[in-house]
Amino acid sequence: MKSFRLSILGLCSLVLLSGCGMNNTAKGGLIGGGGGAALGGILGQIIGKNTKSTAIGAAIGAAVGTTAGVLIGKKMDKAKAAAAAVENAQVEGITDANGNTLGVKVTFDSGILFPSSSSTLQTAAKNSLTEFANVLKTNNDADVAIKGYTDNQGWKNSTAEQSIQKNETLSLQRAQSVQKYLTGQGVNSSQIKSVEGLGQADPVADNSTEAGRQQNRRVEVYLYPSQAMIDAANNGTLQ
Repeated sequence: MKSFRLSILGLCSLVLLSGCGMNNTAKGGLIGGGGGAALGGILGQIIGKNTKSTAIGAAIGAAVGTTAGVLIGKKMDKAKAAAAAVENAQVEGITDANGNTLGVKVTFDSGILFPSSSSTLQTAAKNSLTEFANVLKTNNDADVAIKGYTDNQGWKNSTAEQSIQKNETLSLQRAQSVQKYLTGQGVNSSQIKSVEGLGQADPVADNSTEAGRQQNRRVEVYLYPSQAMIDAANNGTLQ
């Protein structure tokens, strides 16, 4: 699976590093070599769209040294492999333009998770999320962000503005359903740092086709380094 690349202004000349076949352990060694600011900026976006989240991300990014990056990369390789074994999960490694390892992105198609216009988890979804809960419990030193999305289709008897709001509400309810189920399976609630519903924002496919809309109806779960993981890596004790 190709890496999920996030472009960073001023680092375009280094973009080939994230596509040269390096695994996350090797890429992790580049964290700290000028990549701390990029790491912090992207972590801030993952954690949530507010000033506090950006500050947290920046603080984590600044704390990561080169040796720590190697250990974090190795840790994230293991988490990625474990997540990839979960049924119905699409898994991508998250890197910046330097090839720095940031974490793991796991996408669940809402067509698998939920009936149409509903936030009630289907049986198959519960089976997948039970497996995924085990991944999170094994990697309990990784923080988690959950984001729900919809396509851009309107709601019956609703204006365009009302439909946008209803899509945001549904996407949040779906993200919260995933959160509730994971914590019900033993995931520590403190590990899940943010739960957001972003509605029809940030489509990943063409909303003019049914196949594209299905891809846009999704729940994304991100695993990224917690402060405890950063500290352990900097101390050389991260396993």
